[in-house]
Amino acid sequence: MTLLRLRALGLTGVMAVLLLDSGCVVGPNFKKPDAPQVPQYTPLAPSETVSVPKITGGEAQEFAQGRDIPGDWWTAFHSKPLNDLIERALKANPDLKSAQAALLVAHENTLAQHGYYYPTVSAGFSALNSKTSGQVSPNTFSGVLQYTLYTPAVNVSYVPDVFGLNKRTIESLKAQEEQARYALLATHITLSSTIAATAIQEASLRGQIDATNQLITINTQLLNILKSQYVRGYATELDVAGQEAQLAQVAATLPPLVKQLAQTRDQLAVLAGAFPNQEMETFTLASLKLPQELPLSVPANLVEQRPDVLQAEENLHAASAQIGIARANRLPSFLLSADAGSAALAFTKFLTSGGFWDLGAAVTQPVFDGKTLLHRERAAKAAYTAAEEQYKSTVLTAFQNVADTLHAIKHDAEALHAASAATDAAAVTLDLTKKQLDAGYTNLPAVLAAEQSYQQAVFSLVQAQSSRYSDTAALFQALGGGWWNRPDVPKS
Repeated sequence: MTLLRLRALGLTGVMAVLLLDSGCVVGPNFKKPDAPQVPQYTPLAPSETVSVPKITGGEAQEFAQGRDIPGDWWTAFHSKPLNDLIERALKANPDLKSAQAALLVAHENTLAQHGYYYPTVSAGFSALNSKTSGQVSPNTFSGVLQYTLYTPAVNVSYVPDVFGLNKRTIESLKAQEEQARYALLATHITLSSTIAATAIQEASLRGQIDATNQLITINTQLLNILKSQYVRGYATELDVAGQEAQLAQVAATLPPLVKQLAQTRDQLAVLAGAFPNQEMETFTLASLKLPQELPLSVPANLVEQRPDVLQAEENLHAASAQIGIARANRLPSFLLSADAGSAALAFTKFLTSGGFWDLGAAVTQPVFDGKTLLHRERAAKAAYTAAEEQYKSTVLTAFQNVADTLHAIKHDAEALHAASAATDAAAVTLDLTKKQLDAGYTNLPAVLAAEQSYQQAVFSLVQAQSSRYSDTAALFQALGGGWWNRPDVPKS
């Protein structure tokens, strides 16, 4: 390449550097929202819950104020099957893999936009065989009419980022990449908490099925007693028919529970990235240990832990950058370009033949567009306001989730205490009523009433037990799930 061409390309570079150095970035600089100055999640600080002795899930729970959330919070339930299932799902769940791919897409788009900071260089080569009419002047210096022209050329173009259009675009894309990262974290947390909740639901269903089978056994025993009394003349055929109807009603509640259990098992398999026909771990309430010490993050840290809040923050960041993009589009844009090459009639001579070059600069300024760009800037500002309010709403919802869960944990313990006492009383009442019926001192309606009370008490007890486990898992999710303490999730 000749010295002249080198000077031309060098001049292009110098102009680009000058324009870049003299540029400014228009639009607002994003300011991270301040953390809410909230001293605690609920009007009264949460205190230790009541305990229910000698019953599964009856342990008292206390809150460790300011303690960090472990990344593997589910291990607090001391269930190896639950640990294995969640860790396997975190490696095989397709929704999680899809979120990982979406993050990669956003990351590559951000890197692609960085390319606009650099000049675009393209090289070309053409070979043209041509014949000129003898009636016109020849196109070649040698005067030949038929020739082959070999033309190698290099083109350099550069758009300096004078007003920060590219910088704001990268800022917006980076914010979108961060949104994708927090969406991945949200999928991670949702997956682990959903598996824990589904496992607890399975355990609850197994408890309800066991209770239903016990009730079927009790009703069968009562039916046998009434049949015996009917033979001896102490009961009527109507009494026997009534108990048979009661037994049938209780037995009819069993198939729906079994169906729901099977569907719950299918859900666990799919969450783990497996097909429903594969064998999965089984769960009972007795196999799960209720965590007795619950970490409770400082309220000011919640906005840094919840992926949904962080997503809303990055959405606000992207909206801020869009204002700068809209404003920069209303300002002049510059283009620097340079071409250099040579032309020869012989392939072996184009490197030594005479060359050509050109150097150019252009500026474009929107003059009239029917106020299109002005309204786009105003729309970008309105979109920022909408994103700001959505962020505030997300923060409020996050605090509500934690507060609701804290209330639930407190009242779950009280509900379990009441359900346990009611079950014990109903069991004693039913047992005494059965003995009185067998001795002929009471009638069937009294037994049926006692049986119905016991049935309701047993189901309430199982549901109260499972609620304590479920709401405990929900607290870990509401506080952010401890993703920042896991090595297998992207931090930035």
